[in-house]
Amino acid sequence: MSYQHQFRATGYPLRLYSGKDALENLPAELKRFKSTKAFLISGRSVSRKTGLVDRIAKILGPAYTGRYDEIEKDTTLGSVQAAADAARAANADLLIAVGSGSVIQGTRVVAILLAEQAPVDQLITRYPDNAPAISPKLLAPKLPIINVLTAATTAQNRAGSAVKDPARPNRMEFFDPKTRPAAVFWDEEALLTAPVSLARTTGTSVFWRSLMNLGAPRMAPLSEGDRLQAFRLARGALPRMSDPLDAGARVEMCAAAFLQNRDADDGGLLTEKHWPARVVYALATALFNLHAHVGQGEANSALTATMIRHFGARDPQAMALIAEAFGVTDARPSHERAAEAVELAFKQAGMPIRLHELDIPRDSLETVLENSLKNFNADPRREFLRERDALLGALQAAW
Repeated sequence: MSYQHQFRATGYPLRLYSGKDALENLPAELKRFKSTKAFLISGRSVSRKTGLVDRIAKILGPAYTGRYDEIEKDTTLGSVQAAADAARAANADLLIAVGSGSVIQGTRVVAILLAEQAPVDQLITRYPDNAPAISPKLLAPKLPIINVLTAATTAQNRAGSAVKDPARPNRMEFFDPKTRPAAVFWDEEALLTAPVSLARTTGTSVFWRSLMNLGAPRMAPLSEGDRLQAFRLARGALPRMSDPLDAGARVEMCAAAFLQNRDADDGGLLTEKHWPARVVYALATALFNLHAHVGQGEANSALTATMIRHFGARDPQAMALIAEAFGVTDARPSHERAAEAVELAFKQAGMPIRLHELDIPRDSLETVLENSLKNFNADPRREFLRERDALLGALQAAW
């Protein structure tokens, strides 16, 4: 690994509260923004099966102005639009997202829909054929957002959101830097409201990203510490995500996700991702979008080792860095060492390592492949189209 000296680093204002009773600091945040009408947004489970949303409403007191608790998995357009209508009717002056990825992304879109007057189709990123993506500038001021996490997610302090519309073949992507949160909360009791299954799948996604990031042969000097610490935290916390009472593991996984974002902000954004990272990202996204019961973490863990075995030889230096992170330094080819180490890590965490463990029909693999070929973020140069047979063979091997 060598250092990349030409980079851009960006910092964003944020207050982060962590630990036992962290949510007691909410009134101070409302006071900072002179908010008197805070509106809560969540999914059904956290609102109706735990006492978390009621706890937050009690802490807010008279400043609590209502809630919308039907944000759906994968952040559906209909639920986000309904949340915006409810927040508008409540005359909200601040939004509080209570949940993990879908809710946090959805709340950003709510802020956009409340502020912008243009039709939805004019607010989303467009992907012209054979041209760079175009994200419209959304200039209207946005309501401040506070994120209360129930599970680790890199969505916690970003500005982009992906929304699912059943009427469209691809997800709708919104981006507005003004929707970055003003504050983030890692409250221990809030994090323990998430079932083990959710904590484990989100934690696996964070761990997977930390693994892939280690494969960068060059990195900005500011980002190195964040990247290595994110891997250390995620690796140590992942096996403990199965313990429903281990709040420390969940806080540490939140910290790992936060460091991954800071890594990117400090100039560590990977522009040239190695083949296993790109392939797993594309295939896993197609997989969990096609099969709603499959989580992103499970899709990643079921694919990664096999994709490293099939495509890792194209990036031997990246695979060597990943293998060395696990202390595997024998004479075998680097992609074999990396695949074995990664597979063992997922297996020890109780995560699936083959596709047949996901309870999906084998004949859906060709649909997964076809959908993955349309993933511009994973394949901006459209290289996957020439690799169709190799990708299908790797998918079949992952079964």
